Amino acid sequence: MVNLAEQLSPDPDFPDGGVVPDLSIVIVSWNVCEYLRSCLSSIVYNQGDLEVEVIVVDNGSVDGSTQMIRDDYPWVKLLECDENIGFPKGNNIGLRAAIGRYLLLLNPDTKIISDALPQMVAYLKKNEEVGVVGGQLLNSDGTIQSSRRRFPSVATAIFESTWLQPYAPRGMIRRYYAEDLPLDSPVEVDWLVGACLMTRQEVIAQIGYMDEAFFMYSEELDWCRRIKEAGWRIIYLPEAQIIHHVGKSSEQAETERHVNFQRAKLRYFRKYHGRLPTDLIRITLLLNYVWQLLLEVAKALMGNRRPLRWQRVRAYWLVLRSGLKPAGY
Repeated sequence: MVNLAEQLSPDPDFPDGGVVPDLSIVIVSWNVCEYLRSCLSSIVYNQGDLEVEVIVVDNGSVDGSTQMIRDDYPWVKLLECDENIGFPKGNNIGLRAAIGRYLLLLNPDTKIISDALPQMVAYLKKNEEVGVVGGQLLNSDGTIQSSRRRFPSVATAIFESTWLQPYAPRGMIRRYYAEDLPLDSPVEVDWLVGACLMTRQEVIAQIGYMDEAFFMYSEELDWCRRIKEAGWRIIYLPEAQIIHHVGKSSEQAETERHVNFQRAKLRYFRKYHGRLPTDLIRITLLLNYVWQLLLEVAKALMGNRRPLRWQRVRAYWLVLRSGLKPAGY
């Protein structure tokens, strides 16, 4: 096993004669031991000539993740939490501990391909006006995963990622997902999916850390918006490729995933668009869940895959009981 810590060399410009890595990689993990193992191995074998530090913030995993890190990756800086404190707070803990010139937020269910890390670092070095760069995410089967976005409108929020999406104006969804932009060359976007985001220390110093009122979802949307409003550019870099297996942590808690996703959406709109538009979105979302709950009840009563239907009924009922009120509402 290659020990990244041994590859770091003293930097005379760093206080106390310590080490300044080229890149600090922050990984927030929760009960995805084998995916995390694959992710860490891919970093080891694809770091190129970079001096790298890896920080894993474990959100109270009970699947042996922390012991695996101690046994197989002792060079990783492991920061353990007693419970799942959420994705933004976990990333902030890691970012505060990071000393690298460049900083990468990386999901544990990812796998670095070839020279993706050196490519992103080189791009930031060459383009000083760029605040965030993200690679091309690939699905497990190698197909391109949608990861580029424009900022959402209120209309987008009502349709996107709801059961109404198939009925949305095609141009609205196409614009939101930046489908009009080329996939094979670097392009500027409003924000990028947070599975792999690289930034620089200067950005953190200027705009600060992630908003911890987001427990999960939309935190990268909010963060990228703040970065962009501060004058930095957000760049999609397709030559840097990363496999992303998608949602391996969140799928372990289906009801919480629904609640966290919709609350995060509402938190974003409350923050940037005000109370009235947020109320409209919230009511629309709740009506969506009422409709879906009634639909699942009807299917269950007709004998259609009853265990699945009743499971969904319970999940949607719990979502409705939550009221979907975001923090600061």
